[in-house]
Amino acid sequence: MVLAAGLGVRMRPLTESTPKPLVRIKGRPLIAYAFDRLRTQGCERAVVNVHHLAPQIIDWAHTQNGIGIVISDETGELLDTGGGIKKALPLLGDEPFFVLNSDSFWLEGEVPALARLKEAWNDLTMDCLLLLSPLERVIGYDGRGDFEMGPGGRLARRTAQDDCGLVYIGCHLVHPRLFREAPSGRFSMNLLWDKAIAEGRLYGLAHEGLWLHVGAPSAIAVAEEALTQ
Repeated sequence: MVLAAGLGVRMRPLTESTPKPLVRIKGRPLIAYAFDRLRTQGCERAVVNVHHLAPQIIDWAHTQNGIGIVISDETGELLDTGGGIKKALPLLGDEPFFVLNSDSFWLEGEVPALARLKEAWNDLTMDCLLLLSPLERVIGYDGRGDFEMGPGGRLARRTAQDDCGLVYIGCHLVHPRLFREAPSGRFSMNLLWDKAIAEGRLYGLAHEGLWLHVGAPSAIAVAEEALTQ
């Protein structure tokens, strides 16, 4: 699933007329880079949720080849990350599936990140596996990270006061069972991640390449320079 329903508030004024997934980096929409990752791993079908300026994203989806795109319509109500995925579950099947933010923008390491997530998945111990980045491999992000990683990759929320956290970079692998007791309507995936932490079933994998945080118009030039290099 590719999450493309956000309002893109921090990217204004660009997102007043263009949805954030279609903001261009080196002449290509951000969402195209997410689909590059999926195609590389042989993904044949993706669900894309839409809300803000939805017709533009739907038109873009109709131009894509090599991967079937199914639209999950949230134009009536924006459901946030967790609610949007729950609404789309009937389209996603019963097996673990990838979730990518449409503005997930990273440079690969030696092995593609999605391939590493698939290889690391353990259905017996995990309900969700997050792609994370150490702070030293992040460009354009000024936070302190979101999680701490324990033995075997098990995650907890960051508690240290220094800059030692791992940043969630907009991609995870999740089993539908995590949504069994999820609320209806709008909610964040953080709600289910905290549930998985409490049960010892949230894990992380450190990304080997760079993550480019394209969170504001000023970050576009930085991302383009990193791609050029």
